[in-house]
Parts: sequence; structure tokens; C-alpha cells
Amino acid sequence: MGMTHDLDEFVHFIKVERGLSQNTIAAYLRDLKQYERFLCEKKGCTTYQEVTRADIQDYLYTVKSSGKSTATLARLVTSIRTFHQFLQREKWTDHDPSSLITPPKIDKRLPKVLSLEEVDALLTIPDGRTPFGLRNKAMLETLYATGIRVSELLSLHIGDAHVSMGFVRVIGKGDKERIVPLGRQAAEAISIYLERGRAKLLKKHVASDHLFLNHHGKPLSRQGFWKIIKQLAREAAIRRPLSPHTLRHSFATHLLENGADLRAVQEMLGHADISTTQIYTHVSKSRMKDVYQAFHPRA
Repeated sequence: MGMTHDLDEFVHFIKVERGLSQNTIAAYLRDLKQYERFLCEKKGCTTYQEVTRADIQDYLYTVKSSGKSTATLARLVTSIRTFHQFLQREKWTDHDPSSLITPPKIDKRLPKVLSLEEVDALLTIPDGRTPFGLRNKAMLETLYATGIRVSELLSLHIGDAHVSMGFVRVIGKGDKERIVPLGRQAAEAISIYLERGRAKLLKKHVASDHLFLNHHGKPLSRQGFWKIIKQLAREAAIRRPLSPHTLRHSFATHLLENGADLRAVQEMLGHADISTTQIYTHVSKSRMKDVYQAFHPRA
């Protein structure tokens, strides 16, 4: 069996047996194809049985020398180790050359969040007189009300939004389902969009039950959403850089600042491990310190 066959089998494994999301699978495949190309150039496209720890170290050194970040190197190490563990478990190799390779330590950067005033400014920008404005308003209100990921937002179907009951059904990473509360304003924004906006975006020749549509009547893409939120942020005069997850980060931080239970926030965000959610407690403390320094007379 050759390298490409092994990689194809690994992709099948993480898709079917581990149930990873399409985005995660694509990231693994991208990393490992790059790794495979390096090995082919260095050793010829033989088998992974021939790969040594020195080969992996050479590859990581080459990547680092090209100027890639520590975070990228850490992700590559994770991809390579997971892959070699799979090969050994399937008995396609009799050793794991990656077992002693450790990922570089990453300095955890606190996620950027918006202030309440900035969130309010952003949410008032969409024009409620147009189908696109109604859609954008509903998307932003839903993101901030639920903290769901952008990929989860864009995967929502009409039947997933239970506006009268005040919740949305979300399919998260690993196809895990969770129910997330939907605030009154977000529920109202979705209702108005469904009544006055969505039908005007849906084209006669296109059948789609996705909630949020583009100008072709098809599901809105991540790239399309990203363009929209950057434009709205400019119009709201938000100077700080935004990421697709800025509203998710703001949702979690604002909840914790107002006394929400950490485990409840973990559940709503869909984090498998509470340690992932705890980063937001650090954000809250950091913001508290900033407020103290700015306003206490003896700070």
C-alpha cells in the first residue's frame, strides 16, 4: 500500500468512526498532503513504514524556516501524530516515529471581544427595509444571542429555529446536537426575516430549506458571511479587528461577566472540555482590571 492509500483510509476513519466535522477533516487532509509531498521529495513516495523521527523533525524545521507560526507548527504536529498512531493501530507500520515529537508551546492569547456598546452599534447597522438587511440583522442577533459558531449558524435549516419556543437546534462538531436558548430580540429578528426577507432571496429555480441565503437563493458561505460582517463593522465604526468568532467570544464573556454559570456557558458553546470555556473567565478578569485602572481614583 502506498502513501496516498494510507491517507485516504485515514480520512475515512476520522470521517466515519470519529465523526469529525468537514472543516476539521479538510484541515487534517491539507496538513498531511503537505507532509506527504515533503516525504516524497526527500525519500521518494515509498511507504510510511520507512519514515523516521529525523524525517519528521526535518519537515517541521523546514516549515518553521519558512516563517510559519508556532500555532501552525503545533497543529501540524497534532495532525502527524494522530496519523502515525492510526497507521500503527491498523498495523500498517510497526512503529510510531512521531511518538517522541512534542508540539511547541503556544502562548494562549485572550480572544478579542466587543464591548456592549460596540455590540449595540453593530446590531443597529443592518437596514431593516431590505431582504439583505433583515437577513444580516437576524444572523448577527442569532450569533450574539446563542454564541454558536459561524459554521453552525450557516448550517441552520428553517426547522432548526423554534422562535415561538425560544431556542435553536444546532449540529456542532462531531455531529453532536445541542439545544441553545434564543433571546427575545434574536427570535423576533428571525421571525421578521422569515416573514419579509427570506422569500425574496429564494429564487424560483432553487430549492433550499437553509435559513440564511445569499443573493442567488443558495446557502450563504463562510466567505460571504465574513465579507458582510467586515462591512457592517466598518459602518459601525468598530476599529478593532474582528474575527468570524468575535460575537461568539463576546457572548461568552458578557454572560460570565454578568454571573452566568461556567458549565451552562460550556453547554451553550458546545465545548467538550470545560478548560476551553475557562479562557473566557480570564477575559472577564482582564476586562475587570482595565475598568478598575480606568475609573478607580487611586488605581
